[in-house]
Amino acid sequence: MTTSIEPFDVVDLIRVKRSSGTLSTAQIDWLIDAYTRGYVADEQMSALTMAIFLNGMQRSEIRDLTLAMIASGETMSFDGLGRTTVDKHSTGGVGDKITLPLAPLVASFGVAVPQLSGRGLGHTGGTLDKLESIPGWQASLTNERMREILADEGAVICAAGTGLAPADAKLYALRDITGTVEAIPLIASSIMSKKIAEGTAALVLDVKFGSGAFIQDFTRAQELAHTMVDLGTDAGVRTSALLTDMSVPLGKTIGNALEVRESLETLSGGGPADIRELTVALAREMLAAAGQPDADVEAALDDGRAMDSWNRMIRAQGGDPEAPLPVAPHTHVVTAAESGYLIEQEALPFGIAAWRLGAGRARKQDPVMATAGIELHAKPGDQVTAGQPLFTLHSEDESRFGRALEAVEGAWSIGGTAPAPRSLVVERIS
Repeated sequence: MTTSIEPFDVVDLIRVKRSSGTLSTAQIDWLIDAYTRGYVADEQMSALTMAIFLNGMQRSEIRDLTLAMIASGETMSFDGLGRTTVDKHSTGGVGDKITLPLAPLVASFGVAVPQLSGRGLGHTGGTLDKLESIPGWQASLTNERMREILADEGAVICAAGTGLAPADAKLYALRDITGTVEAIPLIASSIMSKKIAEGTAALVLDVKFGSGAFIQDFTRAQELAHTMVDLGTDAGVRTSALLTDMSVPLGKTIGNALEVRESLETLSGGGPADIRELTVALAREMLAAAGQPDADVEAALDDGRAMDSWNRMIRAQGGDPEAPLPVAPHTHVVTAAESGYLIEQEALPFGIAAWRLGAGRARKQDPVMATAGIELHAKPGDQVTAGQPLFTLHSEDESRFGRALEAVEGAWSIGGTAPAPRSLVVERIS
């Protein structure tokens, strides 16, 4: 019995990246294939990802890595759907429920939004976890059913199948335990391999920076946005990105059912100003990419079209949009100790507090509490009086309040002068 001879030695590839060299297309193609089939061991790939984390990759290498991960699995196509497809991806943040009002809003203009989403891990919430607080709603769909809903209703939010870029799933799990999650070439190729494999014609990225963001530093977030836009463009997907501030929680709710409720307020023409602002900005960007640069998205929020689109989308996935959302049995109110202006409200500590209340998970297999989270009664710049409620903790288990309060200790402050307003959308990259 003869065994096939591998064309490369992974130790040689590790040495190349350790010395800040450049890997060829053939080397990267072999590496991802060999790792997917188990020939390259986890400890070898760990060494390589750390070398990439420390020394970076050239644009050509990141493109080749992305294409190799796409080639590791199946790809989808929406040809013949009868609608232009455009998707959105957010790098995640505290209170980021924008996908919920955004997908039906864009779909109300006849555009198809195939939103393959994930679950929350750590302090950032997962879109699927939020929607599962709606009675009956199902996250898992076959590709055929997903296509039917897109053709009929225009929007679908569902779990990504395991067949898309399986090499990425294996590599992500390794990065998570080796301290290399934050490597920009690996983040960019991870996100874009799945989005390109999904088959959308256009893609809008919401890349966040600040306290509650995955990448807190603005310059690094900017680099990530440019890298992902380049990858999309190289693959023939019309791609643009908005850099948005995640220093303060988005909206006034953090947690699954709470965020669905706030999304419904936005779809009814109300909701917090920042949620509406970012939803409108991303909708305009998506519709421009779909050939409708003059679409009046604010009118669609105000006149009920977006809400009608939401109701159809939820029903198509087995949910009951009329059913009451679950409510936590236990709450704890925190009030202002003095009068003045709310100066600070740091996103990350509030995200951690919501996680400790049960809104998030420490491991992928952990359950989440649909009702757990935080309701914010004031945002930075608001004037408050002593004794006024600042925020309310919600949980199914009141013993969780103590550790949640520890997380937010020192995370907000009140002063005599209102802070300068911050821009939510800081830069557009295309």
